[in-house]
Amino acid sequence: MLKIAVPNKGSLAETAAWMLDEAGYRGRRDGKELIVVDARNEVEFFFLRPRDIATYVGSGALDVGITGRDLLLDSGSDAVEVEGLGFARSTFRFAGPAGTFHSAVDLQGVRIASSYALLVERHLAEHGVTAELVRLDGAVESAVRLGVADAVADVVETGGTLKAQGLEVFGDPILSSEAVLISNGGSHPGLATLKRRLDGVMVARDYVLVDYDIERSRLDAAVSIAEGFESATVSPLQKEGWVAVRVMVRRDETNQIMDALADAGARAIIVSRIHAARIS
Repeated sequence: MLKIAVPNKGSLAETAAWMLDEAGYRGRRDGKELIVVDARNEVEFFFLRPRDIATYVGSGALDVGITGRDLLLDSGSDAVEVEGLGFARSTFRFAGPAGTFHSAVDLQGVRIASSYALLVERHLAEHGVTAELVRLDGAVESAVRLGVADAVADVVETGGTLKAQGLEVFGDPILSSEAVLISNGGSHPGLATLKRRLDGVMVARDYVLVDYDIERSRLDAAVSIAEGFESATVSPLQKEGWVAVRVMVRRDETNQIMDALADAGARAIIVSRIHAARIS
């Protein structure tokens, strides 16, 4: 069986569980379950702390897992990223008292608080900077005010929490993170199936189907608006000179495309969700 590590809590857990469910795998029915066997799909799920997943996978104890790219890189494990999963996106940045620092090179010799010490240390080394890393397990934005550190390195969303502590973001991003599928680098037949299914879930999440009718003489103009994932499906209608068109478009572009198709002469424009997909 393919042994898969899954986040048991936190921002990664809910969406990871949803994706696996949409991919046809059996999830846990009780939040206290630590191991779930899905015999039908020949996989075994292990529900673990997100920060520990890369260590288990990198050691070879488990085959694959879902965790954050930031957690993977901070773990120092031998696990490798297979692909990004498109959720739990975040940016990892430096922050310090307003006007004090401007780039990573200004951090030479200072104290930096972070929950991702190894990740920060590697980034500083790339810039030739040596600093004192203060390891904290969360709430690092308070470290400067409490005198524990001179600057912090943390996940930044809006920056509001940092501003409330008198801090401002500076320098280039350390890392752009998201949920990722990782493996131990070994070969396992179940991994290809898992990846294909997750890819299908991502396509179904990000795309919709648009159907419309249009005069054949206007078809080229309409298809140029939305060419589809590969190409549009065109079928003749009983009405002379008319065709029916089906095309995949990005979900976040749907309304703009519908407006443009209507202006191009399309009629009966209908949008449908994609429940599942296999794109290869």
